[in-house]
Amino acid sequence: MKIAPIDIAHKTFGRKLGGINAEEVTVFLKEVAEEMESLIRDRNQLKEQIRERELQMLEYKERDKALKETIMTAHKMTETLRKDAEREAALILNHAKQQADMIIRDSRDSLKKTYQDITDMKRQKNQFEISLKNLISSHMELLERNAGYLPHTPSGSDISSTTNVGSARPGKIVIES
Repeated sequence: MKIAPIDIAHKTFGRKLGGINAEEVTVFLKEVAEEMESLIRDRNQLKEQIRERELQMLEYKERDKALKETIMTAHKMTETLRKDAEREAALILNHAKQQADMIIRDSRDSLKKTYQDITDMKRQKNQFEISLKNLISSHMELLERNAGYLPHTPSGSDISSTTNVGSARPGKIVIES
């Protein structure tokens, strides 16, 4: 059975002969009721504090859970960013290797073309030398064949008498018949 402070304050006892002092009992019961009322208030305050602390703990637990989830999300994002960066770096390296291979291939092709041009120029030079030698040789043969036949060339006095001096150009021999 629960006893409230008001029950203690209003409790009355039956009287007996030679019983206890009723006034002292009443005063004591009022003191006990007041003390009990104070204890109940303290208990209720403590219960309220406990409930507030439990609510704070729940809030802290929720915050802790949110922080853990945020940390996990940040870790996952970091991991994703790292993987993406590695993938992008691999793509950049692959592209750079392809460009380097293309530059090397172009350089080799250019070098081959340069060597081919040099070879062609050497061949052309040799053909030119052969053609020039053949031309010189054919002219020499022509000169040797015609060595006995020289046309009459006028001397300096023949030139001045037969030509108009003003019309002759220096270094040119003009023959008139």
